[in-house]
Amino acid sequence: MILKVVSMNSSLIHSLKSLLSVAIVAALTVTQATSVRACTGIRLIAKDGSSVYGRTMEWGAFDLKSRVAIIPRGYKFTGLTPEGHNGKSWKAKYGAIALDILGGDMFADGMNEAGLSVGLFYHPGFAEYSKYDRTQASNSITAVDVVAYILAQFATVDEVRRAMSEVRVVPVVEEAIGIPVYGHWMVTEPSGKSIVIEYNDGKVRIFDNTLGVITNAPNYDWHLTNLRNYINLSAVALPTKSLQELSFAPLGAGSGMIGLPGDNTPPSRFIRAVAWTQTARSTPNSGEAVYETLRILDNFNLPLGGAEGSGGEGSDLKGMRSSTIWTTAWDLSQKTLYFHTQHNRRLRSVDMNRINLLAKKIRHIQLDERKEQDVSDLTPK
Repeated sequence: MILKVVSMNSSLIHSLKSLLSVAIVAALTVTQATSVRACTGIRLIAKDGSSVYGRTMEWGAFDLKSRVAIIPRGYKFTGLTPEGHNGKSWKAKYGAIALDILGGDMFADGMNEAGLSVGLFYHPGFAEYSKYDRTQASNSITAVDVVAYILAQFATVDEVRRAMSEVRVVPVVEEAIGIPVYGHWMVTEPSGKSIVIEYNDGKVRIFDNTLGVITNAPNYDWHLTNLRNYINLSAVALPTKSLQELSFAPLGAGSGMIGLPGDNTPPSRFIRAVAWTQTARSTPNSGEAVYETLRILDNFNLPLGGAEGSGGEGSDLKGMRSSTIWTTAWDLSQKTLYFHTQHNRRLRSVDMNRINLLAKKIRHIQLDERKEQDVSDLTPK
């Protein structure tokens, strides 16, 4: 996998080059919950320039009942405010496929027919939206509207950057969790160009996400600063060292990654996601990049009890097998969704090129036909 790079502050480049000697030559243009998740998102770019965005979805309190939603062109949306569905209205310029949550048309992850992808990620304690102003209701949406708003309207991250600087995102209490959905978003286009959208003190902040990684709290720029604590990491094994005529060699492969944080907190997952994506094998095309994306994301699966919402009031773990409810990989060039779930790790796909995007309603596909692992029995007869 070859990750695209752009320019950034020279001192930061020097630090990041030292961080992962094979690959962290990534660029940062500086300035660069209780919704439903403690997730990890990544983006990989193959040799042929095609891009894949993927993420895990964690929630340890109850099943999110996600489905694949097929959003047709021309479908009309109305944003939610504290007063109800009286917010901004828009029609879908682009058809899209998305994964919904809580059995409704609230989308956590998706891609439109232009190949633009959007993911909503948990951002507790840091996301602060604009205060609701009734006189500006017609230009207001809430956090669970953002994915639909972006997918339906825009083809590039530059278009998204301009639009999100103009629309108002306001807090609305989500009944299922008793508080507003506090989130931030990763948006990626087929070229691999990516941004992170956050809200602090009621104002939008948009960062160039040249590393192609997102987790959760704290803010995105804090995670970039925290990377400096790991400039010793390398994909190259440590050399043998001699002490008092004795030679000491590493006990095995991977010694260059000694010090890589192994816990499941957002800061540690961010560091690991950068390490694994920047040292990923080079892939020739998006098909191989999908495979590599899913391989990397396997490092971030969380057991029950290991994610936000675990053990909280109103928890219902009946039928759940994991806090990682589903994992996606979106091939942005071939316009195809790949996913597996907590119940069945068999890879499934939805090809947007073969979908009728002129329907009148949003259609849904269940993620699991049966909530059990699909096993192929190879025992000789």
